[in-house]
Amino acid sequence: MLDFVYYPVSGVLWLWHTGFAAVLGAGGSLAWVAAIVLLVVTVRALLVRPFLAQVKFSRTMAILQPEVRKLQAKYADDREKLVAETRRLQEQHNFSLLRGCLPMAGQLLLFLGLYHVLRSFDRTGPVSHVPLVGNSTSMTAAENASTANYLFSPDQVQSFLNAKLLDAPLSATLATSGGSMTAVLTVVIPLVLIAGLATHFTARSAITRQLETTPQTRMINWLSLWIFPLGAAVAGVLMPVGILVYFATSNTWTFVQQHLVHKRLGPMPVPGQPDAQDSAKSTPE
Repeated sequence: MLDFVYYPVSGVLWLWHTGFAAVLGAGGSLAWVAAIVLLVVTVRALLVRPFLAQVKFSRTMAILQPEVRKLQAKYADDREKLVAETRRLQEQHNFSLLRGCLPMAGQLLLFLGLYHVLRSFDRTGPVSHVPLVGNSTSMTAAENASTANYLFSPDQVQSFLNAKLLDAPLSATLATSGGSMTAVLTVVIPLVLIAGLATHFTARSAITRQLETTPQTRMINWLSLWIFPLGAAVAGVLMPVGILVYFATSNTWTFVQQHLVHKRLGPMPVPGQPDAQDSAKSTPE
C-alpha cells in the first residue's frame, strides 16, 4: 500500500549497509547496526525543513489562541462573522492548518516506512498482520529466509537475521528470545532507557514553552511526560532489537533537534507583545 515510501527507505538502508559491509565485512553484525543508525540520521535530516515548518506552525498557533478566544467571545452569536474574522486573522499571520498538518503527515509516513522495512526482515511473527506496518501473509522461517525484502536479496535477509548486537540477535524480542533472553535483556534495557528518557525530556522541554495551560493540556502533558515514555518499556518486550535501535536513535535525534532549534529561536513570544507577530513571521521555514 505504501510502496512509494517502503522502496526509498529500503534503498537508503541498502546503501548504508552496502557501504559499511564493504569496510566491516558482508556478514558483520556491526554493519547492520550502523546502517540502521545512519538510516534514521539520513531520513531525519531530510525532515529538518518539515520540522521547522511544524515549529513555525506551533509558535504561530500559540500566539493566535488568545486572539481567537477574543473573537469567539465577541462574535458568539454570529457564526458567519466569527468564521470570517478568524480566517482574516490567520491570513494576517500566514497561518494555515493544512500546512501545519502536512509535515506531521510526512513524518508519520516515513516512520511507517522505517518501521515496516526493518520489521519485514522477519515476516514470521503475529505483527506481520498489522495494517501498513506489517505484511499481508505470514511466512515460515524457511520461506522468509529465501524471500527478498524490497531491495534486499535473500542472502541479505539471512545476513540480517543472523546479525547480533553484542550477543543479542537484531531480529529477536524478549518474548521470543528463548535461551538467549539474558543476552537480549542486556541490550534491550539500555535501548529502552535511552528511548524512554529521550521521550520524557523532549516532552518536558515542550511543556516549558507552553504559554498557558488548561485541564486538557495538563492531562496531555502528564501523558507525554510519563505514559508515553513507559511505552518504550512495552516496546522493549514486543519489538525486535533492530527496531529498538531505531527507536533509541530516532527519539534521541528528536530531543537534540528540538533543543537546538528552540535554543536558536529563543523563548516563546508572549501574546500581545509587539514582538510576537514579528517572531511568528520570522521563524525559519
